[in-house]
Amino acid sequence: MIDRAIIEFDRALRTVFAPASSVRPVPGEGIDETVLSDAERRHAAALMRVDHAGEICAQALYQGQAMMSRDPTIRDALRHASQEETEHLAWTERRIADLGGRKSLLNPLWYGGSLCLGMLAGRFGERQNLGFLAETERQVEQHLKGHLEALPAADLRSRAIVEQMKEDEAGHADTAVGLGAHELPAPVKAAMRLGAKLMTTLAYRI
Repeated sequence: MIDRAIIEFDRALRTVFAPASSVRPVPGEGIDETVLSDAERRHAAALMRVDHAGEICAQALYQGQAMMSRDPTIRDALRHASQEETEHLAWTERRIADLGGRKSLLNPLWYGGSLCLGMLAGRFGERQNLGFLAETERQVEQHLKGHLEALPAADLRSRAIVEQMKEDEAGHADTAVGLGAHELPAPVKAAMRLGAKLMTTLAYRI
C-alpha cells in the first residue's frame, strides 16, 4: 500500500513539474513555421496552454479512476489512455515553448482537483467510471474542435497537434463505450461542462 502511494505521488510530481516525453513524432513537426503577428502568437500560445492544462487534468482523472477500479481490463484501458495523454502533454508543452508562451500557473490545482474527481467517479462502480471517461473525452473532443476554429489559420503546427489530439480523444471515448460505459445523467454532464468552462477560462489567462 505504501509502495503504491509512493508510485502515485511520484507520477503526480512528474506530470505537473517534469517535462513530458512522446513516443510518436510531434504532429506537424515537418511543417515550416509560419509568421504570426504578436497578437496571433499570444492567442495561439494561450489556447495551447489551455490544452496543456486539460491534459494535466486528464492525467489526474485517469490516475484517480485507475486507483479505484478493480477490473484489470478497465485499469489497462485507463493506463493506455493515460499514455497517449502524456504524449499530448509533451506536444502542447513543446508548442507553448515554440510560441514563446508559458504553462498554466494553476497546474497543481488542476491536477489535485481532477485526481479527486477521478477517485470519486471510481467509487460509483465500473460502468459509471467508464461513463465518466467517455463523457470527459466527448467534451474534450468538442473543446478541441472549438480550438481548431479559434486558432490562427496560418498556425498549421498548432492545428496539426490539436487535430491528432482530437482523434485520440474520440478513440478513448469509443473504447470506454465498448467496455460498457454507463450514460451519465444530464445534470452530471452539465456540471462537468461548467467545471471545464471554469478551467479553460482561467488557464487561458493564468
